[in-house]
Parts: sequence; structure tokens; C-alpha cells
Amino acid sequence: MNIVFIALGSNLHNPIYHLEKGIRQINHLPNTSIIKRSSLYKSEPVGPKNQPNYINSVIKIKTKYEPIELLDLLQDIENKHHRKRIKKWGPRTLDLDILLFNNIEINSDRLIVPHPEMINRDFVLIPLSELTNYNFTIPKYGKLTKYI
Repeated sequence: MNIVFIALGSNLHNPIYHLEKGIRQINHLPNTSIIKRSSLYKSEPVGPKNQPNYINSVIKIKTKYEPIELLDLLQDIENKHHRKRIKKWGPRTLDLDILLFNNIEINSDRLIVPHPEMINRDFVLIPLSELTNYNFTIPKYGKLTKYI
């Protein structure tokens, strides 16, 4: 089984609903289960400021899916939430990002793991620290404590 950390974010049309439903949908994927989930956190938007604040969370899952298979399934869940990819860092009903996949690094056209912006985002690092310990090592970047 693969161990994967996924960041969730939403700032449109009842964000808590979209996060909770997204978590349930991930948990219902075949050969996938949630091991742990963080609390919900409120954050200001990255990028354009003329949008609502976000609600964010991180989950830890185990899954038999390979990285691109999982990415496709997560994007399908986003699409079921009417996710629109109009503007970079624009508002969204549901954003699902693979942060970490086992301890491997991936650099493809479709997926970069560890997520390249995760070390710059408190709304990712704080919930991630809730699910791990402070000695947790992020592949490529080092100890989590270095960033929070």
C-alpha cells in the first residue's frame, strides 16, 4: 500500500461541505482508506485577494493506486464539485493536491511530488504537522520543523 498526504482547500459555495464531501469521496475510492485527517483551518487566498478566505485540511491515506492513477481520480472528484480551472490561484469549490507519495520524488508534466509550494504554505504545513511528528522529513526539503 502507498502512503499519501493530500491537501484539500475550498473557498466557494459552502467550503466545509465541499471538504467533508471530498474526504468521504476519497475514502470511498476502491483500495483506499483514510488513516488520519487534520482539523479544518481558515486561510487567506494565495494570489488574487478579491476572493473569499479558504478552508483547508490535510488527510493521510493508504491506497493501492499509483501516482497518476490517484491524480486522475482526485481530479474526477474535483470535477464532480464543479471545479473550474479559469485563473491560477483563483477561487474554487474543491482543490485536491497530492503533497507526498510514500517517500518518492516525482517530476512529470502532470505531477510534481513533493508538492513544490507546500513548504511555503502554512495552511498545508500546520495541518501536516498535526498528522505527523515534528521530526517528520519531507523528501527533498528536510525536516518539517524547518518550515513552521
